[in-house]
Amino acid sequence: MYAAVVHSFDAPPRFDTIDTPRPDGEHEILVDVLAAGLHPRVRSDADGTHYTSGGVLPLVPGIDAVGRTPQGELLYFVAPDTALGTMAEQAVVDRRRAITLPAGTDPVAVAAAMNPGMSSWVALRRRVTLEPGARVLILGATGNSGQLAVQIAKHLGAAHVVAAGRDPERLDLLPGLGADETVSLLGDPEKVADRLGRSAGDADVVIDYLWGPVAEHAMPALLAARPERAKPLAWIQIGSMAGAEITLPSYLLRAANLQIMGSGQGSVTTAGIVAELPSLATEIASGTLAVDPLALPLSGVERAWNTPTAPGQRIVLTPGD
Repeated sequence: MYAAVVHSFDAPPRFDTIDTPRPDGEHEILVDVLAAGLHPRVRSDADGTHYTSGGVLPLVPGIDAVGRTPQGELLYFVAPDTALGTMAEQAVVDRRRAITLPAGTDPVAVAAAMNPGMSSWVALRRRVTLEPGARVLILGATGNSGQLAVQIAKHLGAAHVVAAGRDPERLDLLPGLGADETVSLLGDPEKVADRLGRSAGDADVVIDYLWGPVAEHAMPALLAARPERAKPLAWIQIGSMAGAEITLPSYLLRAANLQIMGSGQGSVTTAGIVAELPSLATEIASGTLAVDPLALPLSGVERAWNTPTAPGQRIVLTPGD
């Protein structure tokens, strides 16, 4: 079969042929792949930089997809961490990591939004209890995941969402997606931290896609601005687009009720993640969450890998085209 194949971590995948995989367990089936999203996680797998990377080559990238069974059932599924991903004409699916989609669901929309939406959806439903009327700060709100996080936080009951990001054009879009305030992360780090403190000092939850220096400056600024230091602040670390490490002064953990946690593979069980997928898929399919996919053929994967996207767009590879 044809697939996107990574032969070197220093080059984009190539459209190539590989052996068709075979189901090997009682829960496994072979499906025709209809759409697979080109997510940042997929890129980091393909260049060997993701923390789950085993350094095995060649590999087929792709961590999730929408596929159709021989019986015509439409599935969204999450691939296991192996060298055989979803950017191929066919893929093996473990039914325990898949959900059935309603007839008429747009495979491209689901493939585009499930992965970026899953990060905040799972965080706000599995890592914390988001109380009605909560106040949420999203660091990195101008990325695809962050834009969906704005919508998801509002949909799940947040009363006030502060969206912070670097891209001015994308930041301007966020009030239309539900953000009550926006904060630019451009400029002097101390001034940025001061802006964050003034806008989100009373936050209940921080969804952090950035980490690094942004988080390092934002934490003390937010805690210093809190009207009530003993009020819990749940800081959920999801991504590290600004840096993989921070320096955390010990006094921050004593001077305020700061609760730092992660949300991702390992901190949430696979079963817990899969349990959240049907409700998220329903919101995507119904149009509750705004999605802007850019469908490109799998045969042009090398070109797709370097195709620029508009604000809010997510590339989806379609093997059938």
